[in-house]
Amino acid sequence: MSVMRTKSIEQSIKETDDPEFQLKTKLTALDLTVFGIGVIIGAGIFTLTGRAAAQYAGPSIALSFVLAAICCGLAALCYAEFASTVPVSGSAYTFSYASLGELVAWIIGWDLLLELMLGASVVAQGWSQYATLFLEKIGFTVPASVAPGSHFDLPAFLLIVALTALIAIGIKESLRVNLVLVGVKLFIVLFVIVAGIGFIKTSNYTPFIPPATPGKATEGLAAPLIQVLFGLQPTTFGILGIVSGASIVFFAYIGFDVVATTAEEAKNPQRDLPIGIIASLVICTILYVATTLVITGMVKYDKIDPKAALASAFESVGKPGYATMIAAGAVAGLMTVVMTLIIGATRVTFAMSRDWLLPKGLGRTNPRTGTPVRLTLIIGTLVALIASLTPIGKLEEMVNIGTLSAFALVSLAVPVLRNRRPDLKRAFTVPFSPVLPVVAALISIYLMVNLSVETWLRFLIWMAIGFVIYFTYGIRNSRLARRGAQEEEPART
Repeated sequence: MSVMRTKSIEQSIKETDDPEFQLKTKLTALDLTVFGIGVIIGAGIFTLTGRAAAQYAGPSIALSFVLAAICCGLAALCYAEFASTVPVSGSAYTFSYASLGELVAWIIGWDLLLELMLGASVVAQGWSQYATLFLEKIGFTVPASVAPGSHFDLPAFLLIVALTALIAIGIKESLRVNLVLVGVKLFIVLFVIVAGIGFIKTSNYTPFIPPATPGKATEGLAAPLIQVLFGLQPTTFGILGIVSGASIVFFAYIGFDVVATTAEEAKNPQRDLPIGIIASLVICTILYVATTLVITGMVKYDKIDPKAALASAFESVGKPGYATMIAAGAVAGLMTVVMTLIIGATRVTFAMSRDWLLPKGLGRTNPRTGTPVRLTLIIGTLVALIASLTPIGKLEEMVNIGTLSAFALVSLAVPVLRNRRPDLKRAFTVPFSPVLPVVAALISIYLMVNLSVETWLRFLIWMAIGFVIYFTYGIRNSRLARRGAQEEEPART
């Protein structure tokens, strides 16, 4: 019973015609681009921008965003090639099943589930804080017993319940709401850029790259793995500060890979998926860089408030009323991120259920809505409980390590599949393969070893749980295992 068995591309595509597991094809390139922007622009632009500028790179944080975008862009090219070649729901999980084998596919699927479910929970808690702040500004107060930070975060719970119901109704309906919310979010971001330009002081850009200074070393389990393994000491500002800033703001881009989870629901996946993935990444990069240049121009980098950079920047120039508008934009922005991550989690587990690595009854789609309603409700319930009952804290890094491990494996899978199946029609191809895919994988691994030892230990525990499930259930019950057993039976007789 081989864990390296692979499923052919043709078989993956054929299984999408199974009436019990069939998703409706409704999404256009515009839908996918909006989908990508909706999940990428969120907590990053409202929180990471100020912290990274103040603590790591100063005004040159704009270069950190460009560097991070290049790193993500390499991974995005790999995702785009796979998504246009294997237009099947499941993203990196499905791609790896066809190239690296069932065990690697399970590992990636389990990683993605960690990223998407925990990511939705973390962002829902961030949304709850912004929503509470916004309500206070307009005269409503959330009771302390159910406010963010209490034993039960009611706003986060209600948000996920509402979004889960919307997602269960249908993917197109979900994206109509997403389109409106993304429009609000983009308006706020553009408002910050346009309104802030008039308050820029060019003297705040000097020095654009502040002189390098030794960073504060972290001890014990909170220390980065690279520091423990190689004894490297952290550096802030200077050229290495730009690199350190990139490793922080990289996580502002997490989410573009979720576009690939909707491959099966795209009307023309070979054309629309690469457009959706790459266009959303380019648009968000431009907005991120413009925002950072405005904020670091309005406020000297060493005086930026890391917790609320956008709002405090306008308060510092005598525009406190803008803080309410920015809070409203954050509420809309983070809502779209939570919705998109939940959709991604349901589509990955849907693909795993259709392969029978998880109980196949979970993945059956509703004939009327064309969505896996049962699975959506299960994922939504788990995310709601995690978000409302768990103090996430440092578990946020778990989102990052799950994403980066998937990035690395997908990047390596591109040259593997080209070697194994050169005959496949590829509507989009990564240039300079295998060099670019290998570089993308190495960058992802480098960013992984910059995460804490504590995060690595939690990640290994999560993976151990996944291995137990796979070796006690999935390895014997998957479609490939059942098909192999049926083929062996006649041979014995």
